[in-house]
Amino acid sequence: MKKTIITVVGKDTVGIIAKVCTYLAESNINILDISQTIVNDYFNMMMIADFNNCTKSFSEVTDELDALGTEIGVVIKCQREDIFNSMHRI
Repeated sequence: MKKTIITVVGKDTVGIIAKVCTYLAESNINILDISQTIVNDYFNMMMIADFNNCTKSFSEVTDELDALGTEIGVVIKCQREDIFNSMHRI
């Protein structure tokens, strides 16, 4: 399984989750786990997603999510699970 960590951060507005999840579904990316919080009008979401059935390249998905984030006023970042784990190991 090709797991990826996706984070979404920014000022809370209507439709952030819907737009991000719609993009992932249309790209055949399955959400395995999701957590979101809102603190003082700031939205924070972290997802673990499975890229196994995605036909797009990782860099294409990253670029498209970056553009989507700009469009909806948030920052969306993707990291492969192995890189994420390496960066956050103590």
